[in-house]
Amino acid sequence: MAVVVRAGAAPMWWFGVVAAGIGAVPEGVTGRRIGVLAGAALFLVGAAVVALVRRGRYTALSREAVRAGKYDVLQDRAVTVRAWRRGHRWWLLLGWAVALGSAFAVPAAGGMLLAGLGTGLRLKAAWLGRVERARETLLWVRVDWLDRRGGRPAGKAVKGLRGTGVAAGDAAPGGARRRTAALV
Repeated sequence: MAVVVRAGAAPMWWFGVVAAGIGAVPEGVTGRRIGVLAGAALFLVGAAVVALVRRGRYTALSREAVRAGKYDVLQDRAVTVRAWRRGHRWWLLLGWAVALGSAFAVPAAGGMLLAGLGTGLRLKAAWLGRVERARETLLWVRVDWLDRRGGRPAGKAVKGLRGTGVAAGDAAPGGARRRTAALV
């Protein structure tokens, strides 16, 4: 589940950083200083809202998680990330274009908001990782319960979560890539 949440964090962060960097060049309507200050506030608000929204649903789903069965379809981390990014690529590009276009009114603010949304997703995935470590289980969403673009891990279609041991699959708790031990 944390893999799906974390899949959008990196693209949103990088698109936001690039849009904020390019967006700091024009003077804009409000001026650069006000734009950057507004962007910093939007970054913090966006990160907090995304990190905190729907925590109750995630907690309820994780409490009711059952052991993954023989016929549950679970995906690799890389496949999940690729599916999410492919399914949301046009939304990401549209968000980047809007953030870049808003720089002519309020410099850097739109890009900083987009980066804040990516940071919020990363914080939510880290929180889910702490939940997984505390329960000593990886939480999975069945692939057939995700939407057609590979997202909405706590949506209406998700009836429950599946759990496996923390060593299962190629994802570590929190959705990060599992580090392999170095051969000595």
